[in-house]
Amino acid sequence: MDLNAWLKSNTFHHTAFRDLRELVEAKERAGLTISLCIPTLNEEKTIGKEVVIFRSELMQRYPLIDEIAIIDSGSTDKTLEIAANFGADTYLASDILPDLEQKRGKGENLWKAIYQLKGDIIVYIDADIKNIHPRFVYGLVGPLIQRPEIQYVKAFYDRPLAFSQGIRPSGGGRVTEILIRPLFSLFFPELTAIIQPLSGEYAVRREVLERIPFPIGYGVETSHLIDVYTLYDMNAFAQTDLDQRVHRNQPTRSLGKMAFGILQTFLSRAEKLGVIGELPDTSTILRQFQVQDQTFETVEYSIVEEERPPMETIEAYQQLRRQHESR
Repeated sequence: MDLNAWLKSNTFHHTAFRDLRELVEAKERAGLTISLCIPTLNEEKTIGKEVVIFRSELMQRYPLIDEIAIIDSGSTDKTLEIAANFGADTYLASDILPDLEQKRGKGENLWKAIYQLKGDIIVYIDADIKNIHPRFVYGLVGPLIQRPEIQYVKAFYDRPLAFSQGIRPSGGGRVTEILIRPLFSLFFPELTAIIQPLSGEYAVRREVLERIPFPIGYGVETSHLIDVYTLYDMNAFAQTDLDQRVHRNQPTRSLGKMAFGILQTFLSRAEKLGVIGELPDTSTILRQFQVQDQTFETVEYSIVEEERPPMETIEAYQQLRRQHESR
């Protein structure tokens, strides 16, 4: 594939979809419904503003989205209370499909949203965005509404860190540039056209989400790209420039844990697809170090990237869809 041609045809700027009246009309002509999912864990500082902006601008003023739902991992602050007070539907992930073994993680919340939400398109938005704006939704659903062949739309943006004046490379965060982009360059070179593969904002057609497994932890975005690419091809993807995203930056040690989980997911996918040979048994313990009283101490983390199977294989979901289709 000519990746430069793909970039020209499948890369958008959010301003292409800012005529919300026109976008709503196109959505209604296509007979689509859209659900917004915000996965949360202790996000009381930012969740209220997100719900207020999306509900007022994209439900009340322009009926672009049909439901806003918080899928929560068990917050101990006022995240759920604030979100409910401002008009969002709120759910504990543990209460969705309760007969299944309980697991915790962002990917778990995203997976359970497929069961809980009703939309033909599901938009996932992180809960910690300080400069939230309606473009974070309409910029992602626009390509899906206007281009039926597109299945999965990723966000990209500037992610401000301290930097000197002058030309600055555009790309993903630290884990993307140090880990994911080199791995994709080696084994899935076409996926390097995705500018920010680990962005937490994306919109996807339900029939795609139903077909793919979900790591419950850090590897969910990486697995999505590989699995959708394998099932379809690059023409299923699009990406939208949302200009800038301001959020809290994680310390390097936390990024190490993220990279460890992502790498497990990547190697598992590469092995199953025959991209690499059979892997030996690998450790799930990440070791890091800290210094106390001039003594180096080992800190160990057990990180296992468990996965949920494709939602379409879950009997309760099959029953739910049959009920929906019979109405």
